[in-house]
Amino acid sequence: MTTTSTLSGRDRAILRAVAAGGAQLQLGAEPDLFFDGRSCADQYAAHHLVHAGFITPATLGLLGQRVTAALTPAGHEALDGYALAA
Repeated sequence: MTTTSTLSGRDRAILRAVAAGGAQLQLGAEPDLFFDGRSCADQYAAHHLVHAGFITPATLGLLGQRVTAALTPAGHEALDGYALAA
């Protein structure tokens, strides 16, 4: 799993944007991330954050469906840990 110290600035920006609300995941093996209906510019980073356990669907859904994205407890800890270390 990725640790807080290895998160890039872009990773942290994506986590902050998900925490702010309005993010959605299109469900699938490589879930795509959307903000206010627009595709995240760095899907590679979004996939990495989902697979690392920082971002998760807030509800269940079918493959290909968009559902609300949320931070996991690890995602919240990563942001909090970085803020304390800064």
